[in-house]
Amino acid sequence: MTALIALVRKDLILFLGNRRALLLNLLMPIVLGAFFGYLFGGSGVSKNAKIEIAVVAQDSSETTRKIVAGLKADTALNVAEMPFTEAQEKVLKGKLSAAIVIPSGFGDAAGAALFGGREKPAIAVYYDPSQSAVLAMVKGMLTQHVMQNVSAEMFSGAGGQKIMDQSIAELEKAAANDPRSAELQEFLKSVRTFQTRNVAAQPAEGASAPAQAQGGLSMPFVTTDQAMSSGPKYNGYAHAFAGMAVQFILFMGIDAGIGVLLAQRQGLWNRLLASPITLNTVLAARAISSALIAFGLLLFIFVVAALFFEVQVTGSLLGFLGVGLCFALVTATFGLLIAAFGKTPEAARGMATFATLIMVMLGGAWVPSFLFPQWLQSVTVAVPTRWAVDGLDAMTWRGLSLDAAWAPMLAQLGFAVLFGALALWKFGRQGNGKA
Repeated sequence: MTALIALVRKDLILFLGNRRALLLNLLMPIVLGAFFGYLFGGSGVSKNAKIEIAVVAQDSSETTRKIVAGLKADTALNVAEMPFTEAQEKVLKGKLSAAIVIPSGFGDAAGAALFGGREKPAIAVYYDPSQSAVLAMVKGMLTQHVMQNVSAEMFSGAGGQKIMDQSIAELEKAAANDPRSAELQEFLKSVRTFQTRNVAAQPAEGASAPAQAQGGLSMPFVTTDQAMSSGPKYNGYAHAFAGMAVQFILFMGIDAGIGVLLAQRQGLWNRLLASPITLNTVLAARAISSALIAFGLLLFIFVVAALFFEVQVTGSLLGFLGVGLCFALVTATFGLLIAAFGKTPEAARGMATFATLIMVMLGGAWVPSFLFPQWLQSVTVAVPTRWAVDGLDAMTWRGLSLDAAWAPMLAQLGFAVLFGALALWKFGRQGNGKA
């Protein structure tokens, strides 16, 4: 029993004595738990970013103006009015979740269709196929604002009076042949009198209509949904493979950096530098080999994805290769950075794994970045994985041209230069490497 207690005590002392490992084990679950809890409103208050949409108002009626104003006032939406082509392009590139196009003549047509007697006008909704869950929310909010404002206009607005006058005129023509038309005509005249008294009390722009105005009404419009993609139908595997490829290739970069630290521990590093080879040559060779391995892994992953999961490079093949190569350089220099600043292989692996998980988490590999709070979306611009995932998405399922690959490529090259420069600076201060 004494030996058992002694062994347990020894293990506990060793665990508690490794401060880096202890900090990692304590910090990682807290950070990840806090992130996902915050993301999904764990405090009970929604912290999600507003849904970014565009509205293309081709109709100039009062009803449409109130619908647009209501959408802009909705706390769950961030609405921008813009031309049709611009809205389509932004949805295609993933900069907006959806674009709502209200056609010309919608106000009058929706009012006439409110009571189910006329053809219902169609509102076109163009959406990002990777955000299909958002589509249902946008359509729900759109329906709410359309029903509120169309019903308000028909019961208390000038549009309703116009429709009523048209109906009365039609009944007056038919009264000679159908006595019942005269009775309906009198009823409609009474309704028109009610409308006239309530025109002055109609809701202000963007305000909700009275709840009682919606009873017994039919849906005054329909929607036509169109996923925006330059390639074939959206394939969810494409984004998943992009995210997982980025994550596990970075883990490979960690192993490359740990390999340098192990070589230093075993004395191989010093013997290598004692030969007629400069430090920069050794580091360059390590970076090139790591980049080639990373690029090869990326290509293999997407070949498998293409063969078994129908993932296609529907955009620029050159752009895809460029984004992949730039990410490979990021991975290689990240490995050198780990080797330069890591004191021991064990400590370096723990901290590098933690840093990698943070980058992958913020890069949108696990959870789509559009779900992040707005401030966090801005922060992710400073994370290399965000550019890698977005670039791969753009060249695969989004089907974008080479122009869309330049920004991710340049951003990743910037990170590669930064990581490489820091590593060279640190190695330079160490002379011939660590003892």
